[in-house]
Amino acid sequence: MQSTRREFMRLSGAVAACSGLALPGIPGAAWAQGPNGLLQPAASAADRVLVLVELKGGNDGLNTVVPYADPAYAALRPTLALPAADLLRLDGALGLHPSLAPLLPLWEKRELALLLGLGYPQPNLSHFRSIEIWDTASASREYLDEGWVARAFDAGLRERGRFTAEGVAVGTAGLGALSGARAVSLTSAEAFVNESRLARPAALQGNAALAHVLKVEAGVLQAAEGLRNPGVPPLRTEFPAHGFGQAVRACCAIVAGQAGRGGVPVFHLTHGSFDTHRGQLPTHAALLKQLAEGLAALREGLVEAGAWDRTLVLTYSEFGRRARQNQSGGTDHGTAAPHFALGGAVRGGVVGRMPDLQRLDEGQNLVHTADFRQVYATIAQRWWGVDAQAVLNGRFEALPFIAA
Repeated sequence: MQSTRREFMRLSGAVAACSGLALPGIPGAAWAQGPNGLLQPAASAADRVLVLVELKGGNDGLNTVVPYADPAYAALRPTLALPAADLLRLDGALGLHPSLAPLLPLWEKRELALLLGLGYPQPNLSHFRSIEIWDTASASREYLDEGWVARAFDAGLRERGRFTAEGVAVGTAGLGALSGARAVSLTSAEAFVNESRLARPAALQGNAALAHVLKVEAGVLQAAEGLRNPGVPPLRTEFPAHGFGQAVRACCAIVAGQAGRGGVPVFHLTHGSFDTHRGQLPTHAALLKQLAEGLAALREGLVEAGAWDRTLVLTYSEFGRRARQNQSGGTDHGTAAPHFALGGAVRGGVVGRMPDLQRLDEGQNLVHTADFRQVYATIAQRWWGVDAQAVLNGRFEALPFIAA
């Protein structure tokens, strides 16, 4: 993909990239198995929504989905281990952090899957490099320019329908897995819609660089018009006042505003930082509470918008934390961790197995039990119906968290 497709212009704090034309979506579009064995949309892939929630800084998986029945857990964490009596017990082995209580209704409705032990071989413990690996779905020593979502569009998703924008990243953390796609990055939906009126298409003239800038200006206007839908009443859902809650609000507003008119298939939200090197207990509890409140409001808002059954939400982070606590009441950069998949089409429950706390690697970190690219393969194949091998540059076995 040419570099000009990754260039962006700033408009008074709103950042935007060029988009295509909107194509009306078809609610409740049916899916069928095609001759190549992949799921094929009967109407348009524009109807399905993926929301990626990045937990910045490296979330501590062991205190998120807690193996409370394993004696090694308490031994590794003399002061950080959460008491079993305080946990939201899911079964005889695992429990959720008590701050995640707002997610229990989704668990009970089988709309929440716990994807255990996600990681990759030869893990990198640098924030910058490891999140790059997750965003590009690369191997540890492989460097790729484009995000894995952008490659999914190249693998056939783009031809399923012309979108208002291929993705929207809410916040200031960049495009993540959308890097290389025709995506829009904005601090808020309102800022983008309102301030994009400052951009006006002009006659293409001058050199090639100027022509490209003018083309992007036209794309800004087009994307803004796709997000602006004055005929849609405001959502009644109450969204949390914190930053993540407001990012969720922007996501829901855009999805509601594009109902019946095509729109945006992928969103990237961020929350954190989860980089809890010291004093972890109160910080982690507050962050998980905000995460759970935001995800619960996301469900409520998308149910109100009539989009929950066609939405998949996935959390991810650059890495987990070390199994053994440090001397500052925190945890250092680690490796494998669990993540959440939520949605009306999710097959809820526990997927995979926890890493063995008594068999750490040479760096005293958890050994992953599932490759994170298996999650992406599942989304590519079962959610979008595109060739997962083309997206991921290799074969990865799908995981059973999306209902057939």
